[in-house]
Amino acid sequence: MTASLKTAATFPWPGPPAQAAARRPPPGTRVAVGMSGGVDSSVAAAWLVRQGYDVVGVMLRLWSEPGREAENRCCTLEAEDLARHVARILGIPFHVVDVRARFRATVVEDFFRGYLQGQTPNPCLTCNRLIRWGAMLEYAQEQLGAAYLATGHYARLRAWPAGVVGLRRGVDAAKDQSYVLAVLTQAQLQRTLLPVGEWTKAQVRDLAREWGLPVAARPDSQDLCFLAGDDYRAFLRRHKPEAARPGPIFSVEGRRLGQHQGLAFYTIGQRRGLGLSGGPWYVVAKDPARNALIVGPRTALGRREFWAGPVNWVWRPLAEPFRGQVKIRYRARLAAATLFPHDEGRTLRIVLDAPLRDITPGQAAVVYVDDWVIAAAPIVRVATPHPAPAPRRE
Repeated sequence: MTASLKTAATFPWPGPPAQAAARRPPPGTRVAVGMSGGVDSSVAAAWLVRQGYDVVGVMLRLWSEPGREAENRCCTLEAEDLARHVARILGIPFHVVDVRARFRATVVEDFFRGYLQGQTPNPCLTCNRLIRWGAMLEYAQEQLGAAYLATGHYARLRAWPAGVVGLRRGVDAAKDQSYVLAVLTQAQLQRTLLPVGEWTKAQVRDLAREWGLPVAARPDSQDLCFLAGDDYRAFLRRHKPEAARPGPIFSVEGRRLGQHQGLAFYTIGQRRGLGLSGGPWYVVAKDPARNALIVGPRTALGRREFWAGPVNWVWRPLAEPFRGQVKIRYRARLAAATLFPHDEGRTLRIVLDAPLRDITPGQAAVVYVDDWVIAAAPIVRVATPHPAPAPRRE
């Protein structure tokens, strides 16, 4: 560890972390709440009303595959009716904003593009950055005159006296959603409120019951909304049949073992469904240039070093290396690492203390110091333990 390596104690915070306080705009401030018909956004809206804010409910109508609209949990007619009913109980206006075309052109196209390039994209991050804090925030400000957008995400915002807003993990570690908000810019965070991040999920459900909201027991939505519960492979086959382009499967030593059905249909760490004898075999890497799938034993999965970019820094780019923790997927555990900024902070080289087996290009690497989000960037390249040998046949 070098003398210049920053740790939590020497990290260049915008100010002492203890001075960062919860944000409380003055009562009467107009706040638009992104509502989904679920318990989290409903409780967020109810709490804001009880705090004396001028609250307006907003729901997005997102794109669904034609003929499968009723299966899209995010914006079914049932969900819209529930959100509208909650708004009526709270006595607030309710607006539905049609962003189907914009969602299809950005989130879904980005999903297709990622898989066709051999990556595993996370469309929820694209949706948050371009749709919820893009289209919805624009509508809230320009059409409704709202000063802030509030949502039901489990994360916390804190403001330093200088005005910089920091993003922290939610109180409920099991429900923390700071990972999916790490792509937001400082300008977007400045206009955001996250009421439920201060509570646990159980407390949120208790508040919904206490306040007479009919969504207290409504289950959480887990799947990608536009897949409507479908397998992503079938969705890709319908819309991007070129994704089903067969190619060779090589071992890490370069031996040809079989044929895959399309790189998009496999993920790093996958063991089942490879159709190979011997083994067990695990997907170690994808080689889009050769349309090849690389497999190996379980021991071949671990990697300690990878690169990510372009980087979204929560407050400002850093130039010097620092110690932190990294999440490589939404549900992944935090992993200790040393972070090396490059290209004036546009990219990060990340060196983990211990190998992780499923570092996947296309997923986001989110960087934390203590429980503060520092930066986020899509993973673009994973180091190989040794130079890849030329493929050979047996």
